[in-house]
Amino acid sequence: MFLECGLGKSVITLSAIEQLMFDYFSVNRVLVIAPLRVARNTWPDEIGKWDHLSDLRYSVVIGTEAERKAALARKADIYLINRENVDWLITKSGYRFDFDMVVLDELSSFKSAKAKRFKSLMKVRPRIKRIVGLTGTPGNLMDLWPEFRLLDQGQRLGRYIGAYRTRFFDPDKRNQQMIFSYKPKPGAEKDIYQLISDMTISMKSLDYLKMPDCVINEVKVSLSEDEREVYDEMRKEMVLDLNGEEIDAVNAAALSGKLLQMANGAIYTEDKETVVIHDQKLEALEELIEEANGKPVLVAYWFKHDLERIKSRIKAREIKTDKDIRDWNDGKIPVGLIHPASAGHGLNLQAGGSTLIWLGLTWSLELYQQTNARLWRQGQKETVVIHHIIAKDTIDEDVMRSLKLKEKTQDGIIEAVKARIGGGDH
Repeated sequence: MFLECGLGKSVITLSAIEQLMFDYFSVNRVLVIAPLRVARNTWPDEIGKWDHLSDLRYSVVIGTEAERKAALARKADIYLINRENVDWLITKSGYRFDFDMVVLDELSSFKSAKAKRFKSLMKVRPRIKRIVGLTGTPGNLMDLWPEFRLLDQGQRLGRYIGAYRTRFFDPDKRNQQMIFSYKPKPGAEKDIYQLISDMTISMKSLDYLKMPDCVINEVKVSLSEDEREVYDEMRKEMVLDLNGEEIDAVNAAALSGKLLQMANGAIYTEDKETVVIHDQKLEALEELIEEANGKPVLVAYWFKHDLERIKSRIKAREIKTDKDIRDWNDGKIPVGLIHPASAGHGLNLQAGGSTLIWLGLTWSLELYQQTNARLWRQGQKETVVIHHIIAKDTIDEDVMRSLKLKEKTQDGIIEAVKARIGGGDH
């Protein structure tokens, strides 16, 4: 199910499990694999929220190894486990895998065929009678192969990634024999979607829900002449370090990370020391918080030094624990700080505020959309305002453009880095 936030992926799945278990007697034990907080909080909350699900017994397989083993030994209908423990469950716990139905909450967590969680699950996949994949953001076309390899064991998109690539993609960025990225062949997207259409449902929130209004705002900041000089000098030094090599996906990603750090106002040295370049974004952040006039504000940061520099100037609290989430939703946190990678999936934060400020941007369209959806979702009672603080004439502008165009991440990074460093710099 490719269902955007707010369309009820969890309750739809639980309703199906309840019927399969108690009406059709075709399912006995269900394993739900989800992000940590979602497994620990969201699924138990959903089971407790609905009267028709009251018969379902669940066990949360999280914690120390002893706690996880005890949870597996408990009599239950549904076992909830975080995705990091999938390999432990299958290969190290000593537990005989006897689940006849598996739910992958955040199917995009299985987009890498090289990951342990993917390989482990593939070992027991023949024993699973029913499998369901849930996500709001399935990823790009290349990501679909591992996801559907798990779901249908290769029936629709093939058993091997190489054959899938050859059939639907052409080499794109390359350096002699080394291919760094692929681009879909003409018509490939339509063909792939047609192949998976019989087992996939896709719905967008805007088509089915009355969503709150959302205002997207860009706040541009300019570097002073001195700050620009420092920025440009550091940028050139990093480019020179490449020794004239072709920009590929690996060094483009590293270089773009450095450029994004500098756009945010600081950069790490080789010794992990922080060198501050400018405070333009922090000053803009302070102004936006002041303009909120006491309304709670959620701030998305990307680098650790962003977090440290924000906290050195502004009284703010990280949203990390269950208590943090409760306090935010109860209106007890005026300024909350979240990292997109840890706050991306499954957190309901819409009760605590309606303003989100991106201090630093991410190339990941999935993390960007999921983070926005923490506030812009059904149940939000106010107009959502999403501010992006963008440093003019920096890589920030390229990332913002890429997110708007929904470009493939790797392609966008390489092109942006090449454009930013300029032909004469390397």
